[in-house]
Amino acid sequence: MSWLIKSSIGRKFVQSISGLFLILFLLFHMSMNLALIFSYETYDFIANELLGANWWAVAATGVLALGFIIHIVYGIILTLQNRKARGKDRYVFASKTPTTWSSQNMFILGLFLLLFLIVHFYQMWYQMQFKELLGIEGFRHDSAQLVTEVFSQLWVVIVYELAFLALWLHLTHGFWSALHTAGLNNTVWIKRIKALGNVIATIICLGFAIVPIAVYLGFSNLLG
Repeated sequence: MSWLIKSSIGRKFVQSISGLFLILFLLFHMSMNLALIFSYETYDFIANELLGANWWAVAATGVLALGFIIHIVYGIILTLQNRKARGKDRYVFASKTPTTWSSQNMFILGLFLLLFLIVHFYQMWYQMQFKELLGIEGFRHDSAQLVTEVFSQLWVVIVYELAFLALWLHLTHGFWSALHTAGLNNTVWIKRIKALGNVIATIICLGFAIVPIAVYLGFSNLLG
């Protein structure tokens, strides 16, 4: 199993699998967020009862954190490795295949998303699950109200929307690239995978983007 750590192919494979795992999480997280638009009670039930400081939620958080760490660390290693190997011509390929802006700037997009995640975790996860786990006073069980307060500020909404745009750019390249690395790399399927990746990335990011706007404009809790 050492090839997963030491070889370039192994690192790319681990990076791809961790990325696909995180996409599944994003689909779940996006679906959970959409519940906020329709019902604060439903969102609070999911956030507090299902995903609060319960042992299964803590275990899932640990697995998720590990997935993020692996994806970030391997992304940095592969980026440095590629830049060292290609030097000044790191974007020139023998096949002369056109490259997209997102494919050339995956590291920058990933770095921006990492900085955003730090802010997001502090605003949301830290205030709810983390504080409760450590017994810190002031933890929030009114999750829907917390989200409403956070998105009541226009600058926060703008930052989140920019992050979702960066996520869309990251996913449109990352999805098909991950499956390509995993072995689905023939000419026929790669076109379909790219199209599927665009659809999945758009669904995820639109689902995320709708919530801050709806909350800020007062269109959330429609069933409340």
